[in-house]
Amino acid sequence: MFGRKIVQHEALTKPQMPQASMKKVPSVKPAAQPRPLASRPQLVKGDKTAEYYDLKRQIFNALIEEIDVAQLSKMEASQARNEISEIVNHIVVAKKIGISQAEQEELLQDICNDILGYGPLEPLLARDDIADIMVNGSNRIFIEVDGKIQETDIRFRDNEQLLNVCQRIVSQVGRRVDEASPICDARLADGSRVNVIAPPLAIDGPTLTIRKFKKDKLTLDQLVKFGSITPEGAEILQIIGRVRCNVLVSGGTGSGKTTLLNTLTRYIDPEERIITCEDAAELQLQQPHVVRLETRPPNIEGSGEITMRALVKNCLRMRPERIIVGEVRGPEAFDLLQAMNTGHDGSMGTLHANSPREAISRIESMITMGGYTLPSKTIREMLVSSVDVIVQAARLRDGSRRITHITEVLGLEGDVVITQDLFVYEILGEDANGRVIGRHRSTGIGRPAFWDRARYYGEEKRLAAALDAAEMAAAA
Repeated sequence: MFGRKIVQHEALTKPQMPQASMKKVPSVKPAAQPRPLASRPQLVKGDKTAEYYDLKRQIFNALIEEIDVAQLSKMEASQARNEISEIVNHIVVAKKIGISQAEQEELLQDICNDILGYGPLEPLLARDDIADIMVNGSNRIFIEVDGKIQETDIRFRDNEQLLNVCQRIVSQVGRRVDEASPICDARLADGSRVNVIAPPLAIDGPTLTIRKFKKDKLTLDQLVKFGSITPEGAEILQIIGRVRCNVLVSGGTGSGKTTLLNTLTRYIDPEERIITCEDAAELQLQQPHVVRLETRPPNIEGSGEITMRALVKNCLRMRPERIIVGEVRGPEAFDLLQAMNTGHDGSMGTLHANSPREAISRIESMITMGGYTLPSKTIREMLVSSVDVIVQAARLRDGSRRITHITEVLGLEGDVVITQDLFVYEILGEDANGRVIGRHRSTGIGRPAFWDRARYYGEEKRLAAALDAAEMAAAA
């Protein structure tokens, strides 16, 4: 067999397991003969007993004795699973383990997930309807579906298994999580964002949070279908992306900022050179000329850190046409405004704020806290000359997500930044099921401040038609 090794005598060295799996195989005493199936508790998924884990441990240890891990790592996932399945079947027969076919399949699935994937999380990662996975120690796993958080019946064997899975995830992007470095941001291969915080900071065991990305990228048309924005509002957003307005996407945690930023980037011309800067690379741009940059945390000696500000400053030397910052949260705000104001039109970024007005204050605070000794008015002048549009996203109390404002930044009046709403979302009440009832309303602005920019790109007729349609819809 391709993955089977041949043991000629006991002195032969056993193959080395991958680091993430080594800790999963504790040394165990020779197991007693398994009880007959009739006296064995039923192995129910999500309610696994100590006996289930003991049996799994026996089979896992026997599997490691027979399989060539080095060869297994070179196989495709389906081929590796078939190899593991064949050897597990052989072990069950050889050891005369009295379990049913369904129980054997469940054990096989768990073992394959441990060796090839992320253990008990694999079934959750395979689901496309889950937005977030929240693991609070080995025995409490929550998910968010349709904006609502619910607890699952999936469990890890213990905190050691959970920490091994966390190590496997972060090691794929060259990072680590341990007692010396207990906080880590990382990402999965599909771009899903991962945060790990381990003991001693997490008192009840490792805490793992995964912000999942849908396999099928959302579009503005789908956001219209979900009620997040009206067709007229979506048309305005398309034009904003097309005519290279500088955009800030603002919103609270879980409001859909990154998703919205992804949808806006679909309308960037494929000929443009785009450079993205992120803490954990999760933007999924479709254009061919994209350079993706990612920050780096300090190493175990505390050196080697590459900050977001360093990436944004370096972008300016890379001949970008657009700079996109995954999340603005510190002094890099100054450098992004500088980029927006020095010929890099169409740059975008997201930040945490609960309204367009608060987003402006947050940008000013980030620059001030970054050590710049500029007068407030100077910072505001830079801001109004750099940012064209703020798009506000919100997660409502029923779990739904809405684009609540499309707001232009017009200029200064004294020391006050003047803004103008093009679209707003009004909450009217809620239905019998607790779902929020509301409507998107055009404010009736006939000619937005970026009208000349739209005319330069030949989009003024389309913009006028969208504004007229929005006003007619509001009047109806």
